[in-house]
Amino acid sequence: MNEMTPPNTERAAALKGLGSSRKRVEDARFTQGKGNYVDDIKMPGMLFGDFVRSPYAHARIRSINSDKAKALPGVIAVLTAADLAPLNLHWMPTLAGDVQMVLADDKVLFQGQEVAFVVAENRYIAADAVELVEVDYEELPVVVDPFAAEAPDAPVLREDLAGKTEGAHGPRRHHNHIFTWEQGDRDATEKVLGSADVVAEEMVYYHRTHPCPLETCGCVASMDKVNGKLTVWGTFQAPHAVRTVASLISGIAEHNIRIVSPDIGGGFGNKVGVYPGYICAIVASIVTGVPVKWVEDRMENLMATAFARDYWMKGKISATKDGRITGLWCHVTADHGAFDACADPTKFPAGFFNICTGSYDIPVAYLAVDGVYTNKAPGGVAYRCSFRVTEAAYFIERMIEVLAIKLGMDAAELRRKNFIRKDQFPYHSALGWKYDSGDYHTAWDKALKAVDYEGLRREQAQRIEDFKAGKTRKLLGIGLTHFTEIVGAGPVKNCDILGLGMFDSCEIRIHPTGSAITRLGTISQGQGHATTFAQILASEIGIPADDITVEEGDTDTAPYGLGTYGSRSTPVAGAATAMAGRKIRAKAQMIAAYLLEVHDDDVEWDVDRFAVKGAPERFKTMKEIAFAAYNQAIPGLEPGLEAVSYYDPPNMTYPFGAYVCVMEIDVDTGEHEIRQFYALDDCGTRINPMIIEGQIHGGATEGYAIAMGQEIAYDDMGNVKTGTLMDFFLPTAWETPHYTTDFTVTPSPHHPIGAKGVGESPNVGSVPAFSNAVHDAFRAFGLTQTHMPHDHWRIWKTAHELGLHG
Repeated sequence: MNEMTPPNTERAAALKGLGSSRKRVEDARFTQGKGNYVDDIKMPGMLFGDFVRSPYAHARIRSINSDKAKALPGVIAVLTAADLAPLNLHWMPTLAGDVQMVLADDKVLFQGQEVAFVVAENRYIAADAVELVEVDYEELPVVVDPFAAEAPDAPVLREDLAGKTEGAHGPRRHHNHIFTWEQGDRDATEKVLGSADVVAEEMVYYHRTHPCPLETCGCVASMDKVNGKLTVWGTFQAPHAVRTVASLISGIAEHNIRIVSPDIGGGFGNKVGVYPGYICAIVASIVTGVPVKWVEDRMENLMATAFARDYWMKGKISATKDGRITGLWCHVTADHGAFDACADPTKFPAGFFNICTGSYDIPVAYLAVDGVYTNKAPGGVAYRCSFRVTEAAYFIERMIEVLAIKLGMDAAELRRKNFIRKDQFPYHSALGWKYDSGDYHTAWDKALKAVDYEGLRREQAQRIEDFKAGKTRKLLGIGLTHFTEIVGAGPVKNCDILGLGMFDSCEIRIHPTGSAITRLGTISQGQGHATTFAQILASEIGIPADDITVEEGDTDTAPYGLGTYGSRSTPVAGAATAMAGRKIRAKAQMIAAYLLEVHDDDVEWDVDRFAVKGAPERFKTMKEIAFAAYNQAIPGLEPGLEAVSYYDPPNMTYPFGAYVCVMEIDVDTGEHEIRQFYALDDCGTRINPMIIEGQIHGGATEGYAIAMGQEIAYDDMGNVKTGTLMDFFLPTAWETPHYTTDFTVTPSPHHPIGAKGVGESPNVGSVPAFSNAVHDAFRAFGLTQTHMPHDHWRIWKTAHELGLHG
């Protein structure tokens, strides 16, 4: 090495590649208010749309009179189902294989359902006109309880399905039944449970909640009738999939549709599906010939866009007397609302809930999920999780706690005893998954040591004695969780949405001067893609991350991909990025060998250059190679330096984590204090530690909100009781706990860089940790189960029912 050549470590650091805590390049514009969101888009002649929404959860529509609204100056049109029917657009397909009303056809099925679409010159006129549309409703019986929905005398909700005994996922046994999905060996599991030493049973409820992103859903549709081109800017987490769906619905050729996702203010799964507002804006633009904007308000977002969770999970878990788990049985009643609009892969109508065996070596298991219609808003999105994984993790972690109580065993030791061992990977679960890699015991022991678990248990025992002696009114709860997530949907052989295989893509162009642009089929909603994807490439092709621009979200320029949700960015698009980078490097090796006048096999890669083997002083940097690719005729090679990769993953990836929450609870007020929250995550290869830590803080805060108060609640008449941010809990800086983050590294053996994904793990792992802390605080007084969310009133009520109030 000559003295002009910096050492490898210096050159590697200068790239700001894998493992570097590179600052987010996106933040420069966001912190200066220079972001470009849907509602920032302004176009000449643009009109505005707003919805007339139903005040009833279930009612017949006798008539709609829009004369007064149309007479209001500035109103251009009022669309109803009758206007959309000739175009066959009054109903639309859902991602789950069901159909959903665009505008209410004959009757409404949930409060807030879209009844008519007003188009006006500005949003204020549109809002005024909404109040002038007269709708005559005939109220019908309401059902918001999924168990009551399946009673023999329950009202028929979906009259369009009358007489149909088959649905998208098999037989329907009742007029409000959607599907039954089964996994595992029922007979073997029930046999094991029937002869077990110990069986613990519990009904575990994961309540209905909502992603509630900072930016609500919206779009701007613009139909250019001269060239037949439709452009839609919108809050889309999967722009290419939206383009395909739009083409199928409208009949417009796909190459004449351009979908653009500009900056998105949070998604969390809420912006995966297609909403009536998108369809109505497109129709209105086609009819009027000018752009039409629709942006929902916060109440509309909470009431009508896709919800999350709402799973009733009946569980049985068996074990030997010494705590070895022998079997798991689970039956889920899933409340899907008025339409089955869940965002799940086609072959998995309950998502990846069959990861519910968690981190444990459970020999046999059986799972059945029944989907049910009710008079609630449809949805079932993967709210910062991979398709029902949060529900699965919450279920198994609650069942472990209940089993520990039944056995009289320490919950930490019960987990350790039943973890899948490191030497068992790749591990085939009883419910069909092949876990790629893991080292659960190491992570668990590190977590317990970090929080001084034994010391906490001693303190808890003393706190109970002090409480009984009247020396304190505060109890101490220790919430334990070890979760395994399944992300990276997914392999085309078993994962698709509406027939679209869930691969992803990356296109790279290296410019003559050595800078690069990469385009992907994903779209960031705050994950930092422009930062981290550039880091992956920096390490793969030896060009500094600062010289690499990342573009996403425009179907006219980005290669086809299935978008960002279900923690699939790093496992799928990140892999596509690495593979495209390796194609670049393979061509660069041939160019370097030609320039150095040696055989291809006589040069080797060294951080940011190819050097001659045995003569490292003879080398060509990537910038030199890039310039040569455009100005030298190299035998056997085309000019330029570009590559495209479409990556179909061979398997999912399985990140995991160990979380501990230490919580103090005042039994007289129901108030709680998070004294400590420790989160250890293993996401395989760590691309950017700083972004990982930020993702964990954000996801854990959402998990805190869900566990401790966030809920979409209904009364018996189907009225939404938590439809504003006065009632729907969003933690502020005041409530948000302090987090201690930690990690282990267990690379995925099949991912090109060994990465597994982490963005959704903290939501998956934190919810059971917070909830288990509440349960643990009251365990000494006989509590085994109380339902989330654990707000102050519910905690106070639990203490009262246990006789702890004086």
